[in-house]
Amino acid sequence: MIAATSTYSAFAANAATTTTPIVFLIGEDPVRLGLVASLARPGGNLTGINNFTGELTVKRLELLREMVPGAARIAVLVNPANIAIETTLRDVQSAARVMGLQIQVLKASTSREIDAAFATFVRERPDAVFVGLDVFFISRRAQLVNLASRHALPATYPLREFAEVGGLMSYGTNIADTFRHIGVYAGRILKGAKPADLPVVQSTKFELVINAWSARMLGLTVPTTLLASADEVIE
Repeated sequence: MIAATSTYSAFAANAATTTTPIVFLIGEDPVRLGLVASLARPGGNLTGINNFTGELTVKRLELLREMVPGAARIAVLVNPANIAIETTLRDVQSAARVMGLQIQVLKASTSREIDAAFATFVRERPDAVFVGLDVFFISRRAQLVNLASRHALPATYPLREFAEVGGLMSYGTNIADTFRHIGVYAGRILKGAKPADLPVVQSTKFELVINAWSARMLGLTVPTTLLASADEVIE
């Protein structure tokens, strides 16, 4: 059995085998991507969890704008190696047009490129930063958060793990919960269930986590509306 914890690895695993069971964790509609025949009956050898990363883009921008009301220029950081980059950029740019925001896209797929991206941010001084969801970015979350803090850049992140290491705010699914779903499905498959018969799980719980200490360091006052709707406020 294969556990694929990104859209890229799901496609790679799917290309590698049509018989070995695959349980995926992705952020887009697996039917639209062609990974499964339907959500209720996936067919084939794949099933898993959709955590709706793409659908959360608009909400993340809205929350960032609420945290930084005067923000007009948003820098977007994405990984060009991520197979979902086009969808992410399309969603960000569409939402930005509706909100009247200017978007600057920078790309990074190595630690050095992250440093270079933030050097550009420092020169051009966007009002805030939107960090895309990416496995590599998750592994470099301390670097990303430290650079944003060092250069006094308000930033929104896709998972609570970023806020827990000092990131200003995050909005997304609970990754630990989704991994538990993967474990449950892996157990059922090992006991004889077929991926074709296991419905794709649609995430229903999304968390807003605010790091109040980081907000104070950035000179921001967290709106009471955000405090009231936050699932957790880190002091």
